[in-house]
Amino acid sequence: MTGRPEGTDGALCGHWIGAERRHCHSVDVVRPYLSGLRCPLHTPAALAGRPETPPGPGWPAAAWTTPSPQSASALFDQRAVASGKRRSSPHVYRAAQQAVQERKS
Repeated sequence: MTGRPEGTDGALCGHWIGAERRHCHSVDVVRPYLSGLRCPLHTPAALAGRPETPPGPGWPAAAWTTPSPQSASALFDQRAVASGKRRSSPHVYRAAQQAVQERKS
């Protein structure tokens, strides 16, 4: 026994109530925030006097599988290094030329 109140999932609001010199320790709808676990009364928006932002749709399903333009530019950079149009160190240039030769074979 830790001597602290426990909720259904064990999460406690960690907001420090300075006037009462104690932590809130509420267990009602505690959610994680950057500042720690907070109950609805002590969320960053509630403490700033703003309404809570409504939950949105979230990230798209393919957000992490979509190729970025940066990965495509890496391919063009390798080709530019192999052709000598882009400056690079001698060992990188030789490796790029060798990779191009292997692809042609």
